Amino acid sequence: MLLDTYGRVATDLRVSLTDRCNLRCTYCMPEEGLQWLGKSDLLTDDEIVRLIRIAVTHLGITEVRFTGGEPLLRPGLVGIVERCAALEPRPQMSLTTNGIGLKRTAQALKAAGLDRVNVSLDTLRPEVFKTLTRRDRHKDVIEGMAAARDAGLTPVKVNAVLMPGLNEDEAPELLAWAVENAYELRFIEQMPLDAQHGWKREGMITAGDILQSLRTRFTLTEEGAGERGSAPAERWVVDGGPATVGVIASVTRPFCGACDRTRLTADGQIRTCLFATEESDLRGALRSGAPDEEIARLWQVAMWGKKAGSGLDDPSFLQPDRPMSAIGG
Repeated sequence: MLLDTYGRVATDLRVSLTDRCNLRCTYCMPEEGLQWLGKSDLLTDDEIVRLIRIAVTHLGITEVRFTGGEPLLRPGLVGIVERCAALEPRPQMSLTTNGIGLKRTAQALKAAGLDRVNVSLDTLRPEVFKTLTRRDRHKDVIEGMAAARDAGLTPVKVNAVLMPGLNEDEAPELLAWAVENAYELRFIEQMPLDAQHGWKREGMITAGDILQSLRTRFTLTEEGAGERGSAPAERWVVDGGPATVGVIASVTRPFCGACDRTRLTADGQIRTCLFATEESDLRGALRSGAPDEEIARLWQVAMWGKKAGSGLDDPSFLQPDRPMSAIGG
């Protein structure tokens, strides 16, 4: 198993398939000038599948989330999903995506064995989407989400980040739309993971702000503490249900004590936390011919050193050098 010194056991693996993305969201990437990983630095499809197999069969991983960058840009994605679906025991598999390529790939991903998707969508207004992402692809995301729902990649979860002066007033509108379309909406506090290091705590839209805005239109009933488990989102039942809305408050309501995640970057590094400043190299071990047992041991050593929390509330907190696009969400 992947145990740390605080007694937490990692069962959820987040796998970044690429650092590249076809959007340039302001809270994640600069408009230009970001240095991409070279092809030889990226894990191959075989290496990704081998590491996931080791995680599942040797280390107790039960859930795998494919991320990026934008994972739909990975040419071998469907094949990777299919091979991982054949593992024993079979992990639950999901995908975090900007949704642009889902209309084309949803059916194939479902057939390959993908269970569900998370789609990032911060606004229902095409002009605001263009400002936030620096791309005019709003219609493609909406159509991609519908394709995922129709293909059975459910529940389709929608991840939304609210930004001051852009979409901070959209929370009620987004929730009404999500309920109408049978999507599960989750708001995420903006985190210090932007490549340009422009994040500031002052002025950010907090979980409290989001809930206050939602309550101007909806009755929210908090789920019991036992319902959350290790999930990052606190959830509320909307107007008596069955719809729910979640808030991931990584900054103002950290949930590090229940964290069950381990992260693999696109270039084969283990990260114990989104905000970690250290990584442990598995790619080198893979390419030097290390057996599965040695790779599993290196992974266990890396996770044993996981810190108690993200450190966001510490005055000495340092933002990771690598942006979210390289780390994997």
